[in-house]
Order: sequence, then structure tokens, then C-alpha cells
Amino acid sequence: MQRFRSLADIQAFLDDTDYSDDKFYRCPTRVLVDRRAHCVDGALLAAAALRHLGDPPRVLDLRAHRDDDHVIAVFQRHGHWGAIAKSNVVGLRFREPVYASLRELVMSYFEAYYNLDGDRALRSYSDPLDLSAFDHLRWETDDEVIEPRICAALDDAPHHELMTPAMIAALHKIDARSYEAGLMGANPNGLYKPS
Repeated sequence: MQRFRSLADIQAFLDDTDYSDDKFYRCPTRVLVDRRAHCVDGALLAAAALRHLGDPPRVLDLRAHRDDDHVIAVFQRHGHWGAIAKSNVVGLRFREPVYASLRELVMSYFEAYYNLDGDRALRSYSDPLDLSAFDHLRWETDDEVIEPRICAALDDAPHHELMTPAMIAALHKIDARSYEAGLMGANPNGLYKPS
């Protein structure tokens, strides 16, 4: 963790790390060794690195319709929220700490969060989960606690709906140029395939 001296260092490491299409989770220590991560792995690595910078290690879940959920590490600077994230798509990564509320931060992901059918997918977000509550399980060094404990806690956390059913029904598909730009450089094996 000594290599991470700034928010930019953390995000640059995640951006340079291969996107994992593996079906298992990597703890932060293993991400550093393997240089592979998907969004959960990346969020945990970012949370651990943020703790090294003096922040609480917090993550939250963005819940989607007919797409993968997305997990991000969140932090505050000068009373405003920002995020660090690993994603297989362009628009679901770093956010500068300029958002006055968590909802405002989450909504900054709305336009770029779409599934392979072109449907806007973001629906809700969880309360932040402080990973220091899992320190006794050694989440930074043990892969085995991630799915049964941390992912389960994120799933069980209160989630806040972003739209009414009428708003959802009125959504239109993303335009072709934005669709193509968002998938630039994506690992196709790591993309959710709507049935």
C-alpha cells in the first residue's frame, strides 16, 4: 500500500490492472500480486489504499437491472463525495470529490451505466459499508471472506431507489456513439449478457 500516495495513484493502478472475468474474488493483497481485478476486487483494493491515506475503508453497491451490480470505493474531501472504481467499461470509474451527497455521486454514473441491449441499467444504491467492521476476518489478505461476508453485507445493506416506475418506463436506450465509446477496450468475457 506504500505505493499509493494519492487518489490518482490508486485509480491509475486500477486502470493499469487487467479486468478479470474470473468467477472468484481477490482480496487487495492478491490484486496487488495478480494485477487482475473486477469491480468488487478493485473497490476493496481502493478502500484499503484509501485507509492508507487516512480515510475510512468504505464501499457501496450500485444495483442494476439486467446488468451486473457495480461496487465502488467512496471517500470525502472538504465535505464532498468522490469515488474510485475498477470497471470493464469506460464511464464507471473515478469520480472527483465534488458531489454534495451520495445520491448526487451515484447519479453521476447514470448515463454511462447501460447493458448490452442499450438499456439504462442503474436503479439503486446502498448505504456505504465500512470495511473496518470486517478487519477481524482479515479481508485485506483473505479471499475466502469476500463473497460470504462482504458481498452478502452489501446485498443486505439498505438500498435507495433512484427512480419511480413511471420514470423507468419512460427511459430511452443509449445512443449508438455513447454505446460504442463506453465499451472501448472492454474485456468481452467480463460483460454481463442479458438473456
